[in-house]
Amino acid sequence: MTGFRVGHGYDVHRLVEGRALILGGVEIPHPLGLLGHSDADVLLHAVMDALLGAAGLPDIGHQFPDSDARYAGADSRVLLRRVGEMIRDAGYDVENIDATLIAQAPKLAPYLPLMVQRIAEDLAISPQQVNVKATTEERLGFTGREEGIAAHSVCLVAKKELSVEQ
Repeated sequence: MTGFRVGHGYDVHRLVEGRALILGGVEIPHPLGLLGHSDADVLLHAVMDALLGAAGLPDIGHQFPDSDARYAGADSRVLLRRVGEMIRDAGYDVENIDATLIAQAPKLAPYLPLMVQRIAEDLAISPQQVNVKATTEERLGFTGREEGIAAHSVCLVAKKELSVEQ
């Protein structure tokens, strides 16, 4: 018995002074960083929510609540690895991930290949299964005014084959 499931994830965080800007597990040189309970990596948060949704599991707010001090300042790559384990434990393999970062600044294109590599490493999949893009909103909305950064992600997971003992 096999099956495919699609998940979608979205996250947004406000840009503030005094925080590192971490996107896709990569620290980006920028005078502002994202505000959040963890490292506020919007890209990894969107990817995690897409994966959890595809597997029919509760979202990252449920899995890693901001009311739990264990997750204060948490490295989102560690959380992504845990989500990868949850997906496998639920009987799914990650087929592919497609994600888009929405930010007016900084320019993210030079960092995208490393983001892809880190996501693939953390999920134990091939970099060919991960696609990350970046766009601006032409100075429109909160991202265009450089008040925050957003990310969308979609993914496809496949149910593992059920093994039948002979």
